[in-house]
Amino acid sequence: LHCLSQNFGTAVKLPPIQPIMSAAAQISKKRKFVADGVFYAELNEFLARELAEDGYAGVEVRKTPVRTEIIISATRTREVLGEKGTRIRELTSLVQKRFGFADGSVELYADRVANRGLSAMAQAESLKFKLLGGMAVRRAAYGVVRYVMEQGAKGCECIVSGKSRAARAKAMKFKDGYMISTGHPKRVYLDRAVRHVLLRQGVLGVKVTIMLPQDPTGRTGPKEAIPDVVEVRAPKA
Repeated sequence: LHCLSQNFGTAVKLPPIQPIMSAAAQISKKRKFVADGVFYAELNEFLARELAEDGYAGVEVRKTPVRTEIIISATRTREVLGEKGTRIRELTSLVQKRFGFADGSVELYADRVANRGLSAMAQAESLKFKLLGGMAVRRAAYGVVRYVMEQGAKGCECIVSGKSRAARAKAMKFKDGYMISTGHPKRVYLDRAVRHVLLRQGVLGVKVTIMLPQDPTGRTGPKEAIPDVVEVRAPKA
Protein backbone atom coordinates (compact mmCIF):
# COMPACT_ATOMS: atom_id res chain seq x y z
CA LEU A 1 0.00 0.00 0.00
CA HIS A 2 1.45 3.33 -1.04
CA CYS A 3 0.37 6.81 -0.05
CA LEU A 4 0.26 9.56 -2.68
CA SER A 5 1.94 12.84 -1.74
CA GLN A 6 0.06 16.14 -1.67
CA ASN A 7 0.83 17.00 -5.29
CA PHE A 8 -0.55 13.59 -6.39
CA GLY A 9 2.73 12.96 -8.15
CA THR A 10 5.19 10.54 -6.59
CA ALA A 11 4.18 7.57 -4.46
CA VAL A 12 5.75 7.52 -0.99
CA LYS A 13 6.28 4.13 0.70
CA LEU A 14 5.10 4.35 4.30
CA PRO A 15 6.86 2.63 7.22
CA PRO A 16 4.95 -0.25 8.81
CA ILE A 17 2.79 0.67 11.79
CA GLN A 18 2.75 -1.64 14.81
CA PRO A 19 -0.47 -3.71 14.73
CA ILE A 20 -2.91 -2.54 17.36
CA MET A 21 -2.96 -5.81 19.27
CA SER A 22 0.58 -7.22 19.11
CA ALA A 23 2.37 -4.35 20.86
CA ALA A 24 -0.06 -4.21 23.80
CA ALA A 25 2.29 -6.11 26.13
CA GLN A 26 5.51 -4.22 25.25
CA ILE A 27 4.41 -0.56 25.00
CA SER A 28 2.85 1.77 27.54
CA LYS A 29 -0.88 2.49 27.55
CA LYS A 30 -0.28 6.04 26.35
CA ARG A 31 1.67 4.86 23.30
CA LYS A 32 -0.90 2.15 22.64
CA PHE A 33 -3.76 4.67 22.50
CA VAL A 34 -1.75 6.83 20.10
CA ALA A 35 -0.91 3.78 17.93
CA ASP A 36 -4.58 2.74 17.89
CA GLY A 37 -5.62 6.25 16.83
CA VAL A 38 -3.04 6.43 14.03
CA PHE A 39 -4.07 2.95 12.81
CA TYR A 40 -7.77 3.90 12.76
CA ALA A 41 -7.14 7.27 11.04
CA GLU A 42 -5.04 5.76 8.25
CA LEU A 43 -7.38 2.81 7.77
CA ASN A 44 -10.42 5.12 7.61
CA GLU A 45 -8.75 7.41 5.04
CA PHE A 46 -7.67 4.47 2.87
CA LEU A 47 -11.16 2.91 2.87
CA ALA A 48 -12.83 6.31 2.26
CA ARG A 49 -10.73 6.76 -0.90
CA GLU A 50 -11.03 3.16 -2.07
CA LEU A 51 -14.78 2.74 -1.44
CA ALA A 52 -15.99 6.30 -2.14
CA GLU A 53 -18.30 5.22 -4.99
CA ASP A 54 -19.73 2.31 -2.99
CA GLY A 55 -21.31 4.46 -0.26
CA TYR A 56 -18.59 4.05 2.40
CA ALA A 57 -20.06 5.12 5.75
CA GLY A 58 -17.39 4.33 8.36
CA VAL A 59 -15.35 1.51 9.87
CA GLU A 60 -15.33 -0.28 13.23
CA VAL A 61 -12.33 -2.18 14.61
CA ARG A 62 -12.98 -5.06 17.04
CA LYS A 63 -10.11 -6.83 18.78
CA THR A 64 -10.47 -10.43 19.92
CA PRO A 65 -7.77 -12.69 21.40
CA VAL A 66 -7.63 -14.66 18.14
CA ARG A 67 -7.91 -11.98 15.43
CA THR A 68 -8.70 -8.36 14.64
CA GLU A 69 -12.06 -7.83 12.94
CA ILE A 70 -12.61 -4.78 10.74
CA ILE A 71 -16.28 -4.08 9.94
CA ILE A 72 -16.81 -1.76 6.95
CA SER A 73 -20.17 0.05 6.87
CA ALA A 74 -21.42 0.85 3.35
CA THR A 75 -24.66 1.42 1.48
CA ARG A 76 -23.70 -0.95 -1.38
CA THR A 77 -22.18 -4.00 0.30
CA ARG A 78 -22.31 -6.13 -2.86
CA GLU A 79 -19.78 -3.83 -4.59
CA VAL A 80 -17.58 -3.82 -1.46
CA LEU A 81 -17.46 -7.63 -1.42
CA GLY A 82 -16.87 -7.88 -5.18
CA GLU A 83 -17.56 -10.85 -7.42
CA LYS A 84 -17.23 -14.03 -5.31
CA GLY A 85 -15.56 -11.97 -2.54
CA THR A 86 -12.52 -10.97 -4.63
CA ARG A 87 -12.51 -7.30 -3.64
CA ILE A 88 -12.82 -7.87 0.11
CA ARG A 89 -9.92 -10.37 -0.11
CA GLU A 90 -7.80 -7.76 -1.94
CA LEU A 91 -8.57 -5.17 0.75
CA THR A 92 -7.73 -7.71 3.49
CA SER A 93 -4.38 -8.43 1.83
CA LEU A 94 -3.56 -4.71 1.51
CA VAL A 95 -4.43 -3.99 5.16
CA GLN A 96 -2.46 -7.06 6.32
CA LYS A 97 0.70 -6.04 4.43
CA ARG A 98 0.49 -2.34 5.31
CA PHE A 99 0.07 -2.79 9.07
CA GLY A 100 2.20 -5.90 9.51
CA PHE A 101 -0.51 -8.33 10.61
CA ALA A 102 0.29 -12.04 10.65
CA ASP A 103 -1.48 -14.31 8.15
CA GLY A 104 -5.08 -14.98 9.20
CA SER A 105 -4.98 -12.52 12.11
CA VAL A 106 -7.08 -9.82 10.40
CA GLU A 107 -10.52 -10.24 8.85
CA LEU A 108 -12.61 -7.69 6.92
CA TYR A 109 -16.42 -7.76 6.87
CA ALA A 110 -18.99 -5.61 5.03
CA ASP A 111 -22.07 -4.37 6.89
CA ARG A 112 -25.01 -2.63 5.21
CA VAL A 113 -25.99 0.77 6.63
CA ALA A 114 -29.46 0.52 8.23
CA ASN A 115 -30.55 3.95 6.90
CA ARG A 116 -28.24 5.76 4.48
CA GLY A 117 -30.28 8.95 4.90
CA LEU A 118 -28.94 9.19 8.49
CA SER A 119 -25.29 8.63 7.52
CA ALA A 120 -23.35 11.90 7.11
CA MET A 121 -20.52 10.15 5.22
CA ALA A 122 -22.90 8.62 2.67
CA GLN A 123 -24.68 11.94 2.14
CA ALA A 124 -21.39 13.89 1.85
CA GLU A 125 -20.26 11.43 -0.85
CA SER A 126 -23.64 11.78 -2.59
CA LEU A 127 -23.33 15.59 -2.57
CA LYS A 128 -19.73 15.33 -3.81
CA PHE A 129 -20.69 13.19 -6.83
CA LYS A 130 -23.64 15.50 -7.63
CA LEU A 131 -21.27 18.48 -7.74
CA LEU A 132 -18.72 16.56 -9.81
CA GLY A 133 -21.54 15.74 -12.25
CA GLY A 134 -22.14 19.46 -12.82
CA MET A 135 -25.31 19.97 -10.77
CA ALA A 136 -25.89 23.47 -9.34
CA VAL A 137 -24.73 23.81 -5.72
CA ARG A 138 -28.06 25.08 -4.38
CA ARG A 139 -30.07 22.31 -6.05
CA ALA A 140 -27.65 19.54 -4.97
CA ALA A 141 -27.46 20.73 -1.34
CA TYR A 142 -31.23 21.20 -0.93
CA GLY A 143 -31.78 17.75 -2.47
CA VAL A 144 -29.53 16.19 0.21
CA VAL A 145 -31.16 18.20 3.05
CA ARG A 146 -34.66 17.21 1.89
CA TYR A 147 -33.75 13.53 1.59
CA VAL A 148 -32.14 13.46 5.07
CA MET A 149 -35.19 15.08 6.67
CA GLU A 150 -37.54 12.63 4.88
CA GLN A 151 -35.56 9.73 6.41
CA GLY A 152 -36.48 10.88 9.93
CA ALA A 153 -33.54 13.10 10.99
CA LYS A 154 -34.12 15.80 13.62
CA GLY A 155 -32.06 18.32 11.64
CA CYS A 156 -29.57 18.67 8.80
CA GLU A 157 -26.98 21.23 7.72
CA CYS A 158 -24.89 21.32 4.52
CA ILE A 159 -22.06 23.82 4.08
CA VAL A 160 -20.42 24.20 0.66
CA SER A 161 -17.44 26.55 0.61
CA GLY A 162 -15.15 27.60 -2.23
CA LYS A 163 -15.40 29.07 -5.73
CA SER A 164 -18.76 27.74 -6.87
CA ARG A 165 -19.67 30.19 -9.65
CA ALA A 166 -17.96 33.58 -9.28
CA ALA A 167 -14.23 34.21 -9.04
CA ARG A 168 -14.50 34.98 -5.33
CA ALA A 169 -14.85 32.10 -2.86
CA LYS A 170 -17.77 32.05 -0.44
CA ALA A 171 -19.49 29.64 1.93
CA MET A 172 -23.13 28.67 1.45
CA LYS A 173 -25.10 27.14 4.31
CA PHE A 174 -28.28 25.09 3.85
CA LYS A 175 -30.22 24.12 7.00
CA ASP A 176 -33.45 22.48 8.03
CA GLY A 177 -34.87 21.21 11.32
CA TYR A 178 -33.39 21.33 14.83
CA MET A 179 -29.65 21.29 15.51
CA ILE A 180 -27.77 21.35 18.83
CA SER A 181 -24.20 22.64 18.99
CA THR A 182 -22.90 22.30 22.56
CA GLY A 183 -22.46 19.87 25.42
CA HIS A 184 -22.32 16.10 25.63
CA PRO A 185 -25.43 15.50 23.43
CA LYS A 186 -23.51 17.09 20.54
CA ARG A 187 -21.04 14.17 20.64
CA VAL A 188 -23.83 11.59 20.80
CA TYR A 189 -26.47 13.02 18.46
CA LEU A 190 -24.47 14.73 15.68
CA ASP A 191 -23.00 12.81 12.75
CA ARG A 192 -20.51 14.84 10.71
CA ALA A 193 -18.58 14.31 7.49
CA VAL A 194 -16.25 16.45 5.37
CA ARG A 195 -15.33 15.87 1.72
CA HIS A 196 -13.25 17.80 -0.83
CA VAL A 197 -14.54 18.20 -4.39
CA LEU A 198 -11.84 18.77 -7.00
CA LEU A 199 -13.45 20.92 -9.70
CA ARG A 200 -11.85 22.71 -12.64
CA GLN A 201 -12.11 26.16 -11.00
CA GLY A 202 -10.70 24.96 -7.66
CA VAL A 203 -11.50 22.82 -4.61
CA LEU A 204 -14.91 22.94 -2.94
CA GLY A 205 -15.27 21.94 0.69
CA VAL A 206 -18.43 19.98 1.59
CA LYS A 207 -19.49 19.55 5.21
CA VAL A 208 -22.63 17.60 6.15
CA THR A 209 -23.99 17.52 9.73
CA ILE A 210 -27.00 15.38 10.65
CA MET A 211 -28.80 15.41 13.99
CA LEU A 212 -29.96 11.85 14.61
CA PRO A 213 -33.33 10.99 16.16
CA GLN A 214 -33.52 9.22 19.52
CA ASP A 215 -34.10 5.48 19.12
CA PRO A 216 -34.61 3.23 22.20
CA THR A 217 -33.34 0.24 20.18
CA GLY A 218 -30.14 2.10 19.16
CA ARG A 219 -30.35 1.17 15.46
CA THR A 220 -31.09 4.52 13.79
CA GLY A 221 -29.98 6.83 16.60
CA PRO A 222 -28.66 7.05 20.18
CA LYS A 223 -30.53 5.30 23.00
CA GLU A 224 -30.11 8.05 25.58
CA ALA A 225 -32.51 11.00 25.51
CA ILE A 226 -31.38 14.64 25.27
CA PRO A 227 -31.12 15.99 28.86
CA ASP A 228 -33.43 18.98 28.26
CA VAL A 229 -36.33 16.79 27.07
CA VAL A 230 -39.05 16.92 29.74
CA GLU A 231 -41.58 14.13 29.91
CA VAL A 232 -44.83 15.04 31.66
CA ARG A 233 -46.41 11.92 33.16
CA ALA A 234 -50.06 11.53 34.07
CA PRO A 235 -50.75 11.89 37.82
CA LYS A 236 -51.37 8.73 39.80
CA ALA A 237 -54.99 8.01 40.62
